[in-house]
Amino acid sequence: MESQTVVGGEGTELHVDVAGPAAAPPAVLVHGYSQSRLSWHEQFRSDLTDDFRLIAPDLRGHGASEKPAGSDRYRDPQLWAADLRAVIDDLARGDPVLVGWSYGGLVVSDYLAVEGTDDVAGVNLVGAITEKGTDAAATVAGEAFVAMLDDLETRDADASVEALLEFLDICTADPLSPRERHLMLGFNARCPPRVREALQARSGAHEDTLRALDVPALFTHGSADRVVLPAAARRHADLVDDSDVSLYEGIGHSPFWEAPERFNRELREFTRRVVTD
Repeated sequence: MESQTVVGGEGTELHVDVAGPAAAPPAVLVHGYSQSRLSWHEQFRSDLTDDFRLIAPDLRGHGASEKPAGSDRYRDPQLWAADLRAVIDDLARGDPVLVGWSYGGLVVSDYLAVEGTDDVAGVNLVGAITEKGTDAAATVAGEAFVAMLDDLETRDADASVEALLEFLDICTADPLSPRERHLMLGFNARCPPRVREALQARSGAHEDTLRALDVPALFTHGSADRVVLPAAARRHADLVDDSDVSLYEGIGHSPFWEAPERFNRELREFTRRVVTD
């Protein structure tokens, strides 16, 4: 694995991890709200890197990437699209599969709305949202997650840490090990509360973007997801002509972490199919 710095929208520096043969079919793995490229640990340590080029950025405001001031820099679809555009242009040889987890589904949708699909082989949305600030978005937001948003945005350090631990507890169906919980707390804490607040305050919808999608899509979701309800996957699939839903029974918001063998197998199969097609 190697680390790169890519310059995204408005000159924002993005930290990106890359693994796998440079000329192999690429998959760009886009993490969710308050998370990090390290969320994809189980993919980077797997044999996916023998056959595919895995590219995982820290989104702006997250992890080791730059955290520009001003809430507008986290609400503009053009900036999110520019960030992914830079990652793809700099690090992908060939059309990638875009994998968006949770809030990362909104970022991927921003890219599709702005840039289209000319350089995209397929889309895999995982426990994902594609809109914010709408009635439809509210219907698929888990009650436990919504209830903790104020605490996740607090500037009180102690309260913020406690809220992050509660958030991590609902990201999986079964409890994390102490080591996993500590690791995830560390990288979630690198996302400042002001960024988390800005992410939640944006609005916009991508129903038309999904209706117009002309590449294959896979919607992966855990049946026990308490952050984004499973109904989101079916709603998304109903909008896309060439789509499949993969429902993980008894799995929560993080299928790639909770059931990595299945997730990796399905990502491998999907990537091979869409690249071949």
